[in-house]
Formats: sequence, structure tokens, C-alpha cells
Amino acid sequence: MRKRSVISAVLAAAIAPVCAGIVALTSTPAAAAVGGSGPYPADYETSAGLPNHTIYRPQTLPSEKLPIFVWGNGGCSANGLSQHNFLREIASHGFLAIANGSPNGSGSTTSQMLTQSIDWAVAENSRQGSKYYGKLDTSKIAVGGFSCGGLEAYAVSNDPRISTTTIFSSGLLNDADDYQLYRLTKPIAYFIGGPSDIAYPNAMDDWNKLPAGLPAFMGNLNVGHGGTYDQPNGGEFGRVAVLYLKWRLKGDTAAGTNFVGPNCGLCNTQWQVQQKNLTLDGGTSSPSPSPSGGASPSPSATPTPGGGSGTIRGVASGRCVDVPNASTSDGTQVQLWDCHGQSNQTWSSTSSGEIRVYGNKCLDAAGSGNGARVQIYSCWGGDNQKWRVESDGTIRGVQSGLCLDAVGAGTGNGTQLQLYSCHGGNNQKWTWNR
Repeated sequence: MRKRSVISAVLAAAIAPVCAGIVALTSTPAAAAVGGSGPYPADYETSAGLPNHTIYRPQTLPSEKLPIFVWGNGGCSANGLSQHNFLREIASHGFLAIANGSPNGSGSTTSQMLTQSIDWAVAENSRQGSKYYGKLDTSKIAVGGFSCGGLEAYAVSNDPRISTTTIFSSGLLNDADDYQLYRLTKPIAYFIGGPSDIAYPNAMDDWNKLPAGLPAFMGNLNVGHGGTYDQPNGGEFGRVAVLYLKWRLKGDTAAGTNFVGPNCGLCNTQWQVQQKNLTLDGGTSSPSPSPSGGASPSPSATPTPGGGSGTIRGVASGRCVDVPNASTSDGTQVQLWDCHGQSNQTWSSTSSGEIRVYGNKCLDAAGSGNGARVQIYSCWGGDNQKWRVESDGTIRGVQSGLCLDAVGAGTGNGTQLQLYSCHGGNNQKWTWNR
């Protein structure tokens, strides 16, 4: 049960961020640098093509492509400079950061503005004549927000273009909104101001309700609700946000060591850390116990004569179950994609109930609850890798009893697949060439 009365007033109203520095940190933030502390001094600008937003970018665009970070301000404020030290710091490390609201704007924002930021960045990256033409990594997009802005981030976190969600001093206000947690399929990170943060109870409630198998990080720093955004370079929240985004959006495993494992860089510091399903390479290991005795993955099995063989096509979408980019990496989440019949769309059922691709990778449920991601993983015989193909067109997990489901009833290329309670919708029905 959530504590709503005071939290609703704080998070849902348009408020100015609490002055940072109320609680002194045990370490002093780095001295402010013009344009942030990263290798690419950053500034902000606006664009006529994206009204009511503030765009933070390196003053000189580097040769490396910039991942994208879209941001909802504290209080859902329409002032895009509300957390300018924090966002400029992120941009200086080689990111394009876009805040809701124009510089020194007034009023309040909506979650739709985050989607507008993504749409604009993707379009600019492909528009000849744009300064961003070919300069952005549109396959690596994070969404985040502080306080009320965190609620905006939650609202769009199921956008299939988003690689990770970051929640800063925020939590869902009502239990009726918990569906936003259950539909999460991408890694999420929380950066909260400790027990003195008014959002702390709701953030922890959210943490405890995350889908099984979802990669998640929780960091609490006892600075209260105001965070450190106004400190030079965004203070400690700016520092850890850069590290997290470097890991998740740039594949920087050295930065990732700050978040993963019992001896992580933030562990045993002023941060109070919790972790779920985190691996340094960013993948998700199969959550079921490993085979006893350290057995190696089971060898290739012969497809059962009566089972499926070939492409698995969604009834609602007409698109095929697909392994993105023909990846063979454990933990790669499967998706819908236009059918082309290549090996990454060719599935075979075995006599043991497995659904295999490439001969030795199994369709694997990374959890047993609603929203658990469906991925490929080396076959080892666990019940989370066994499926029943039903006469009504559903494919049901043996371990969970839940159905293979296209997230959000999506039908487009890139729609990810998950487990969800069977409800008879066409996004849970499949045809399998036999």
C-alpha cells in the first residue's frame, strides 16, 4: 500500500527542486567545469523543430555517435533549465540530453513531450542537412526524470525504442498505476534520496513489485528529495548518472562495475545499494537454477515430428518471432520483425517441449510473472525453457502457465515479447509453419 497524501502533493504539483546541499556528502563534488567535467564541453540550445524543449549537447559534436537521454524535470516543470548542471554534465560525456520545457519556460509538462524528444532525435539523425545527421546512436536511448518527471518517465518506459529507464527520487503514486511496472522489459535504475526523501516509500514499493527477472539497480543516497542536481556538475547524482548511462548506452563495462556484484563501486560507500538480475555485460542470465553439478548446456535435440518447425508468426501483426540482429548472445530478448525466413527466425520444437533457434539456443522466460522478458538462452532443460503449443494458437510457458505475448499489443517491427496472463487477444496467438 502506498503513502499518497503528502507525496501526491509534492510529486504531482509543479514545484521548484529543493535546494541541493541540505545534507552534506562525505565526499566533495568535483569542481565545476565550464560545460561539465567530461571530454566534450557542453551547452544547451533550442530547435524550432522541437518547441518547448531544451537540448543539451557537446559544443563541438565528436566523431563518436551520441546516445540519447530524454528527461522529465522535477515538479513536471516546463523550465528546461531546472536541472541544467546535471544535464550539461551528462552531455559533456558524449550524450545528447533533451529536457522537457524551454529554457526558463513556465507551466507544466506531459509525458508525451518525452516521446516527442525521441521522435525529433531519430528524425534529425536521418535528415540530411541536420547538424545531427548520422551523429546520434538512435539504438541507444534512455528515459529519466526527477520527482514528477520520474512519473513521466514511467509513462513512456514501454516505448520499444528505449534501452533503459532511470527514476530519480520518484515512485508511482497509486497502486492502480502498478501496470506500468508489470510491462517493464528493459533494465531500470533508481537513484533515491534515502529515507528522508518523500518519494522513498513509493520508490521502494515499486522496487518490490518489479517483474521477476528484470535487471534493476537501486541506489539510495541520504540527501533527501532535493538530490544534488544544482551542485557543480550535478553533484553525486550527476556522477553516478553518467556512469550508469556509459554502461547501459555505451557498453562501458568499467563504468558498469560501479553497479554490479557484491563489491560494486557504489557498494560499501555512502550509497545504499540493492541489485536484481544484473550482469556486467548488460545481459540477463536465466533466473532459474543452473543445471545441477555444473552440467553444460544440453546438446542439440531432434525436433519432434508433431511440433512446430519454421517461422512463428503473430496473428495480430503478421510478423515473425525474431532474434534481433541474428544475435547468439544469452539474454537477447526476442521481438517481432518482418518475416524473412533466415536462421534467426527459424524455430523448432523438441520432444521435451523446448523451442529452439540455431539448434542450441532455447526460447527462455527470464521470470515467471507478468512482464517477464522472453529471450534466448543456452538450452539446459529448465521448465522456464519449456512451452506448450495450444490448439487455440497460444504458446504457454510450462513453468508459469502464462502466454507468449507481444508487449502492449504492439504489431510493429521491434515490438518485444514477454510473458503475460492469457486473455485470448490476438497479440497472444501464433501460427507456426509445420
